[in-house]
Amino acid sequence: MRGATVLFASALLAAALWWAVPEAPDRGAPPLIVVGLLVLVLLAGWSVQLVATLDGHPALAWATATLFGLWVLYFWQVGVTLYDVPRVLLPAPSLILQSLAERWQVLAGDFVQTVLKAVLIGWALGSGLGFAVGVAIDRAPFLQRGLLPLASLSSTVPLVAVAPIAVMWFGFEWPSKAAVVLLMTFFPMLVATLAGLQAAGRIERELMHSYAAGYWRTLLDLRLPTAMPFIFSALKVNATLALIGAIVAEFFGSPTVGLGFRISTEAARMNMALVWAAIVVAAVTGSLAYAALVRLERRVAFWHPSIRSK
Repeated sequence: MRGATVLFASALLAAALWWAVPEAPDRGAPPLIVVGLLVLVLLAGWSVQLVATLDGHPALAWATATLFGLWVLYFWQVGVTLYDVPRVLLPAPSLILQSLAERWQVLAGDFVQTVLKAVLIGWALGSGLGFAVGVAIDRAPFLQRGLLPLASLSSTVPLVAVAPIAVMWFGFEWPSKAAVVLLMTFFPMLVATLAGLQAAGRIERELMHSYAAGYWRTLLDLRLPTAMPFIFSALKVNATLALIGAIVAEFFGSPTVGLGFRISTEAARMNMALVWAAIVVAAVTGSLAYAALVRLERRVAFWHPSIRSK
């Protein structure tokens, strides 16, 4: 009952301020509106806290995140309108949404070029290669002295230095961006694979040895399942790294399409609404990829204590 009252009061005050803000003077904000906004901030925080403390359906977690996001967008819109913030500095969410609706075909082409080509292929190749090298090092420990230092060296190379070289080697199309993504995602998967393979307990490994199980049987039946949480952690980290790497790589040369190309080009034109629209597409894509990997992890490693405890 208390939660419903807080939500109703905050929604009512938010609607009142929404209609009052456009009528505010150009210079300065009326004290009454400022006081109302401060009260609304307190009510908004209280409402999010009340929803977060609810226990029951798993959808309540999404409800908490959604409510918090809506409040952020509301205060963003009201703040830039009330204080007349220039669009170049920070466009209003309504302008970003309008840019998304008007230029969705352009952004869809950018999405295909950056995400479905460079990010997806580079992420798959980099993660797969890191996993394979991790298994090889685990199988032949002498490789650890040669391959692991080289792999760690690859992770220290600056992205801004690799991207122009990749463009010179592989051209301006998506293969050069996929190469950068591969380099960025290789080492995290390698380290996670090695850590995961070592996570199996000594007693369990000795039990497999007593059953006359060889290396590959022990790997498939014991060590690889134990390593799954480590591998999925690397996959989730690599999903965000791959998106960042591909976008930054497009700053150093790309065809006339791609999220990175769109951000750099439109920023030069001071069309910040479209820049933020491209950022929204990238952020939503990264969030959805992370959520999909979390759900896949729950299905694949449902038996692991780290998954059951969530």
